[in-house]
Amino acid sequence: MSRIFWNAYLGFFSSLPNSPTRFIQQVNITQNGEVADESVYTLNEKKIAEEAKYDGFYCVCTNLEGDTERIVAINPQRWEIEESFRIMKTEFKARPVYLHRDTRIETHFLVCFIALLVYRIISQLLGNQYTCSEILQCLEEMRWFEIQGEGYIPAYQRTHLMDLLHSIFPFRTDYQFIGDKEFNEISIVNLS
Repeated sequence: MSRIFWNAYLGFFSSLPNSPTRFIQQVNITQNGEVADESVYTLNEKKIAEEAKYDGFYCVCTNLEGDTERIVAINPQRWEIEESFRIMKTEFKARPVYLHRDTRIETHFLVCFIALLVYRIISQLLGNQYTCSEILQCLEEMRWFEIQGEGYIPAYQRTHLMDLLHSIFPFRTDYQFIGDKEFNEISIVNLS
């Protein structure tokens, strides 16, 4: 590697807190010990030994207030919070928001939050075996043909996930024919 590239590499990465370059020591010397343009790079063994004392320890920096045991208990669940934000943004299209009135923006996020809540409940009922995308795809594929004034015929292929959904909810939609009255009872009474 050229000296210019190496100096640029060290300069950029040495500013990062966990960069391995923090263990590299750069010395500019000549044969007489005077300051020069030539650089010699060595490992800073003292700094390596100092940080080795903390190997195997995990540190958490948080703005939560309270006793240590409570904070340690909350920390493993942080990934669920981060995942919830990701699901809201990607699967439920919470952003970008093309609304201007505050009431409509609040309603949009309320609908997204309720969708997230329903997803989390369904996911737990399914034993957390399926991803959000799999569950949403399954629900989106559940379509029906309407026979005017008569009822509905399922227009989807049954899958294992659909069978599991039918087993945890108190209604079935995979019969040959569902009458108007029965379909309305499924969508209103059983979901409340």
